[in-house]
Amino acid sequence: MSNASLGLPVGRGLLYLIVAGAAWGTAGAAASLVYRASDMGPVALSFWRCAGGAVLLLAARLVRPRSRPAVPVPLRSRMLQAGATGLGLAVFQTAYFAAVSATGLAVATVVTLGAGPVLIALGARLALGERLGRAGLTAVVGALAGLAVLVLGSGGATVRPWGVLLALASAAGYSAMTLLTRRWGRDGAAGGSGTTVGAFVVTSLCLLPFAWAEGLVPHAAEPGRLLWLLVYIATVPTALAYALYFAGAAVVRSATVSVIMLLEPVSAAVLAVALLGERLTAATVVGTALMLGSVAGLAVAETREARAMAPEEEPALV
Repeated sequence: MSNASLGLPVGRGLLYLIVAGAAWGTAGAAASLVYRASDMGPVALSFWRCAGGAVLLLAARLVRPRSRPAVPVPLRSRMLQAGATGLGLAVFQTAYFAAVSATGLAVATVVTLGAGPVLIALGARLALGERLGRAGLTAVVGALAGLAVLVLGSGGATVRPWGVLLALASAAGYSAMTLLTRRWGRDGAAGGSGTTVGAFVVTSLCLLPFAWAEGLVPHAAEPGRLLWLLVYIATVPTALAYALYFAGAAVVRSATVSVIMLLEPVSAAVLAVALLGERLTAATVVGTALMLGSVAGLAVAETREARAMAPEEEPALV
């Protein structure tokens, strides 16, 4: 139950995913502040986010001493992983932003994040042979119900077919990225941090023409404040969060990954109430409780299974 190439136990992988999901949720609040401070568009923001994340991760690799992986991964395999992951990430982000524009934030979020666990569970069963189980199915249903209550509870959502199709395309990109990461990790062929850097480079190149058409350089009344916001977005919810996500997704079952990452809207909702002055509603409380309960239950089940499958002479969660 450990990643053969990264040496990461399942327990630590679960922790990485929880931190990554919470960090992803801060990106929405930071993006809202960016939009208030400048005329930057969503695709340009996504480009600078990925490009900045790539630079930070590359700098971290140059500064940090490199550890030799237990199972060396050939360069060709690492390049293939970076390309496939980068394309999946580009589809995930670009289609989601387009869905928000076409059908609104609430519907785009529910369809993208709601379809993700379903597609991942089906893909994991068909391609990886991973069974969801009764506890996993209950957790997925509870998490999706919590997501619907949390995001749609305020009402006023408008459903447009084109926007829904774009959201499904976004979910497909996210699902492919998650399933491939799990497949490579389970086979001991995960490329590690170098692959993550390469994936961000590929994503940045895919987003560049769209960001160029939208406008790469924004106008801002307070350039210094905008710069700090962009640095934060590139650092915490991007470089840090995605590095943790790819490491955790390589050792944790795909369906579990998809449910844990639903912590993103929970974190975003908490920040919206605490920092952006949004009103705390019953839908926010109920949806958050359902999703946190589902994530906690699935994490406990994953940890128990890891302990049961680990060799007796080697602790599973060290």
